[in-house]
Amino acid sequence: MVVLFGVSWPMNIVKSLRSKTTKGKSFLFLLFIWVGYIFGVCSKLIAGNITYVFIFYVLNLAMVTLDMVLYFINLRRDRIVMRRDESQTE
Repeated sequence: MVVLFGVSWPMNIVKSLRSKTTKGKSFLFLLFIWVGYIFGVCSKLIAGNITYVFIFYVLNLAMVTLDMVLYFINLRRDRIVMRRDESQTE
């Protein structure tokens, strides 16, 4: 599961980069996934169960974090476009 999520996140990041919008994205969803990875990393650290799976947790956490950063960058772009469009209709 963690490996397949790891394959999916780069595609999601590319989509965020190309679309330059938050349309179709949910920050709450990203936040829940991010918290899940934080808990996963913490559980591995607390249990002392550091295996190759731990690397995937950390990589996925980094990719979700990047996608969250892109969300806010794109949100700013969306707001700029919306303000521009509102000023043109007046």
